Amino acid sequence: MMCFIFEVKKKYLFILFSFITFFQTFSQEKAVQKVVDDFFDAFHLKDTLQLRKMAHDKMVLCAIVSNGNKSKIKIENYDDFLNAIVSIPDTVVFLEKIINYEIKIDAHLAHVWTPYEFYVNGKLSHKGVNSFTLVK
Repeated sequence: MMCFIFEVKKKYLFILFSFITFFQTFSQEKAVQKVVDDFFDAFHLKDTLQLRKMAHDKMVLCAIVSNGNKSKIKIENYDDFLNAIVSIPDTVVFLEKIINYEIKIDAHLAHVWTPYEFYVNGKLSHKGVNSFTLVK
């Protein structure tokens, strides 16, 4: 009888631990997703002050530019990125629509993979994938 009760308690303890782990992971993923969402909210508003607060001062942006069968890496410093945002005319409306979030977290490091569609004045301009590395 005592063994059975112990086994049942172990089973419930395992289930409880599983739920706690799931909700902690879910909560962490939602927090990471909010950072990315906040970035794009500021991006769409052309709020360079908010965008500056969100990035490390040594941050760089890397893009893979494909031309036919050849690809090259384009590296842009964050200040140039912010200056480019400021230079967008008010008549141009842009939207980077995130299709999905794939989030991986390990302690103080998170990686977010986000396929997207980019629209300019309501028309699809291009599609791609963002890759963010976040540090807590």
